[in-house]
Amino acid sequence: MGAPMRKTGGGTGTGPSHGSGDWLTGQLLIAMPSMQDPRFAQAVICLCAHSADGAMGLVLNQPLDSFGFDDLLKQLDIAPTPPARAIRMVNGGPVEAGRGFVLHSPEWSTDGTLPVPGGPEREGAALTASVEVLKAIAEGNGPRQCVLALGYAGWGPGQLESEIAANAWLTAPADPDILFASKPQNAWRQALAKLKVDPLLLSGAAGHA
Repeated sequence: MGAPMRKTGGGTGTGPSHGSGDWLTGQLLIAMPSMQDPRFAQAVICLCAHSADGAMGLVLNQPLDSFGFDDLLKQLDIAPTPPARAIRMVNGGPVEAGRGFVLHSPEWSTDGTLPVPGGPEREGAALTASVEVLKAIAEGNGPRQCVLALGYAGWGPGQLESEIAANAWLTAPADPDILFASKPQNAWRQALAKLKVDPLLLSGAAGHA
């Protein structure tokens, strides 16, 4: 957000690469059971940006239980408190854990909103990191569907592609049912189910979708 939001965390994501131009913006990353980094165990990540310069994504299924939307509004001096509408909050990743990012449905936008394109026949999503979206939500308006992430996962050039080649991640088209799930703790199995993959049958030798 425009103003920093205090929350513990830090570090960077780890990652690998497809060929030039084979970018995964708007896709889901689904951690393999063999994921070695405990920060990303059973993680489901929406890739909001992926290019030759690297990648940025938000972890969708690590709920913030100790810090709520009311707490955030008070910290940023945003009224009304309590809000007319609240949204789910998650730990978006270990990078810049004091920054907030709202991943939301694409019918709403403001200055600086970044489109996150979907695949064929998918409406995609959008990413807004300004306090304007928080004000709109608190007033009972804003995007139809949304989740607020503190922090993000980041990869340097070629890093994510290398991790995918090493079978750390599966990839799948993003689905609103997963992006904005009311029960994020089920997102990992739900994402695998959409790929028709049984997690018990996965191994480090599996490929990516």
